[in-house]
Order: sequence, then structure tokens, then C-alpha cells
Amino acid sequence: MRALVISGGGSKGAFAGGIAEFLLRQCCHNYQVFVGTSAGSLLVPLLALGETERLKKVFTTIRQSDIFSISPFIIRKSNGSFTYCINHFNTLRMFMRGKKTFGESESLRQLIRRTFTEDDYHRLRASSKEVVVTVSNLSCKTVEYQSIHDNSYDDFCDWMWVSANLVPFMSLVVKNGMEYADGGFGNYLPLREAIRRGACEVDAIVLNPREPGLACQLPVANAFGLLLRTYSFMLEQISLDDLDLGHFESLHQQVQLNCYHTPRLLTETSLIFDPEQMKGWWEEGFRYASEVAPSCMKIGG
Repeated sequence: MRALVISGGGSKGAFAGGIAEFLLRQCCHNYQVFVGTSAGSLLVPLLALGETERLKKVFTTIRQSDIFSISPFIIRKSNGSFTYCINHFNTLRMFMRGKKTFGESESLRQLIRRTFTEDDYHRLRASSKEVVVTVSNLSCKTVEYQSIHDNSYDDFCDWMWVSANLVPFMSLVVKNGMEYADGGFGNYLPLREAIRRGACEVDAIVLNPREPGLACQLPVANAFGLLLRTYSFMLEQISLDDLDLGHFESLHQQVQLNCYHTPRLLTETSLIFDPEQMKGWWEEGFRYASEVAPSCMKIGG
């Protein structure tokens, strides 16, 4: 049994989409298990259906307004580069409404339902494929893995949304009396879950470079920049730990583990969603996969 695992990564999910398109369409891999975290959770349902063209259309046309119903950022683009600062007005609106986050992502919730339809849900339920998304239960301080076969359409769409909500910039979701947030807080790269579900070979797409960059960055300009950089550092360390644990588990269970990293640092701010940039990343991911597939790089090999 073969599994496809996709890490979190915000807008960098477009790069993962390009890799996955190559693996499915050019290598013709037949995956039975799909496990995703955050951006990966938004990709895996349609990948399991083989709907790469529909997925590509969505991921290469997404704009900031498709993600945030109330954005905590003001973003400016100049000569292909981005600058951002706090949207004080929107942040104040959130505080005045008694909300616990700086922004809201109801737009993403609606986008998920437009993209992943109820018909898609029933097609997956009728198949033998296992599709799993990772969420962080902040109330119980645990990681949960929500399978499409254990949830209704409405609930599974909500779990996809929950998995991609990077608080405090996006919505804090209360479900079943519990507070939930981005799955990457607990498991950025859910390799062990794929192995636990019976995978004998795992293709993992990791939306970070294999070797962390050594270049230091300029000082942050504001509190949001500091928080984003802290989160980036924390999630990168979690991904390295998840990778090590998945490697050890694969050795113990005699599972072949093939890993795709980004060949470079794509962005320092993965909460900026720009169609032109994401289209380029999708194409770059496809080209990169063509260079290293079908014999994926084995961890430790």
C-alpha cells in the first residue's frame, strides 16, 4: 500500500501541487492513503480523486480575499516582492467584537465547499482510498487525525478548514465544544500516521528545504512580523522532528520513505496568496519532480 503525505506550508502548497501532479499523472502512482496537514489538507481530497487540473486552477488563482474574510495584514506588491504591515483597523474590529484572533478565514471555509463538493465527498466515500487531515485540539493539547470515512460532508469540510487555520492570524474554530487550530502546531508532517494506517511505501512532500538556510534575515519591522518569524522558526523545527521520527518509524516498520523537499526557500511569509507567484511555484514543483522522480530521494539513502 502506497501513501502520499503533504506537509503544511500555506501558499507554498502550490509547489506541493505541482509535485503531486507529476507523481500522479507522469509516474502513475496508485496511492491508497492520503494524509495532509494545513495546506496539505486542502490538497489531498482532490488529489485522491485525481482531479489535478481542477486543483491547479484553484491553487493558481487564489487571492488574499479568498482566504481572509477579515485580513490582519495590509500587503503591497512592488516589482515582484511583497511588503506587509498590520491592518490596525481590522485588528481593532476583531477586538471590539470580542474575538480571540487578529483575523478571520471564513472566506477559506466557503472556498473549500465550492472546491470540494458533496459529490466529490460521496465519490471518495465509495472508493477504497483513505483521506486524512490533521488538526490540533488546543483544548486537550492533542493531535487528531480526521478521516473522510468517519465524518459527514459538512464535518469533513470543517476539519479541512480547521487544519489550515494558523491562529492567531486566522479563525480559532470551536467544534464539539473544543477549540481547534492548524494541524501543523502538533504534526507538520504526518508520516507516522500514514505508516500507522498500513502504508508500505510513503511519498512525502515537505514544503521546506532539506538543509535549513544559514542566511540571517533583517530585523522585523513590527509585532506581526516578529510573530510570523517566530511561528516560521517553530514550525520548521517541528517539521525536522517529524521527519526524524518518521524516518525512525519507517526503519522500524521496514517502510520505504521517499522525500521531496523544496530545492530552495520559496518565501518567508506563506500567508501571502498571490496568483502569479503561486502559478510559478506549481510549475516549479512539477519541473522539480521531473528531475528527481520516479526514483525519489530516500531519507538516509
